[in-house]
Amino acid sequence: MNVNRDKNILSHMIKYCEQIEETVALFGADYDIFCANNTFRNACCMCLLQIGELSNSLSEEFRTAYTAVPWKQIRGFRNIIAHAYGTVEPQIVWEIITTELSELKDYCRKYMAEE
Repeated sequence: MNVNRDKNILSHMIKYCEQIEETVALFGADYDIFCANNTFRNACCMCLLQIGELSNSLSEEFRTAYTAVPWKQIRGFRNIIAHAYGTVEPQIVWEIITTELSELKDYCRKYMAEE
């Protein structure tokens, strides 16, 4: 496992999580606004796409050792955003950015603090 490389990737993932939080703060934490505003949705989806791309760059040893995060599903959602964007349900994106994203960010921060 390349600890420094994995930590660098996790650091970038945290930054994208924070960018989504900033976007939500800018537009407002309101599902109706999210659905009505393409810029809001696109900004969040772009960050989710980047997080998914980064998750695939983590070492296989890291992903195998740290299974509390659904790395495969994160990558799978990245593929949906990249290749079938028109089919992405706003409700799913909203749930990810308002409930699951903070868990990912906290997990990444915890790992970095321990190493």
